[in-house]
Amino acid sequence: MLKENDRISGGNIFEGIVSVRTLIANSLAFAAGNSGNDRKIKSVFCDSGRTGKSREYAWIKHRGEELGFDVVMCSSEDIDCMTVGNTHGGLAAECTGRTIPGISADMIKPNGFYVMLEGIEDPYNFGYALRSLYAAGADGIILSERNWMTAAGIVCRASAGASELIPLYLCGNDPAGVMKAAGYRVVCADLRDSVPVFDADLSLPLFLVVGGEKRGISRRLLDSSDLNVRIDYARDFTASLSAASAATVAGYEVFRQNRVR
Repeated sequence: MLKENDRISGGNIFEGIVSVRTLIANSLAFAAGNSGNDRKIKSVFCDSGRTGKSREYAWIKHRGEELGFDVVMCSSEDIDCMTVGNTHGGLAAECTGRTIPGISADMIKPNGFYVMLEGIEDPYNFGYALRSLYAAGADGIILSERNWMTAAGIVCRASAGASELIPLYLCGNDPAGVMKAAGYRVVCADLRDSVPVFDADLSLPLFLVVGGEKRGISRRLLDSSDLNVRIDYARDFTASLSAASAATVAGYEVFRQNRVR
């Protein structure tokens, strides 16, 4: 089992069946030209005591032959040594890195929903936010130069695979300017001069910015905002929602307002 510091740095080890299935699905989509995620699987490690005779193992082995990755039988202890914990279910994958391009106007959908997550403190919270935003229909996530994809394996598991399925982009110097040039409004989740998120016009195209509960949103992005929204509480409560919770509430309100009836 990896120590805490190694958990964050071991970014290209993925664990568990959901992560492995997602990686394989993405590799198939990339080979067919239907995904921009160029991450490749190098090896999948299977616990010989759990998966050696299972249908899951047979399926993984078949996909390994198709996609060109090794399937290695080993002990549970061997997998424990390379993963974050011991809840991997007898499966882990070693992968290459992923190319995350800088955002530019030609990459942006004409009537889409993009989100920037800024200042999130840990990869689990980041992964939970991605899971909700992917389910809510976000077309892409814009990342700061320093982001939690250095811990991609943890993020993948926390997001139930969503981090490997949703398009990711680096923000560059002026993400709000790029989005505005593409015809998008910029909406920040921030208390200052805000309106309740459920009363706001969140029609597409929309660029939503959500900050971490400690550091919040940077001044430059706030100064570029067309509208600030807040999440009102049902009772007196002074604590901030987690970034994942705030992203979920705002993301689903965007979905609600723009869904096709």
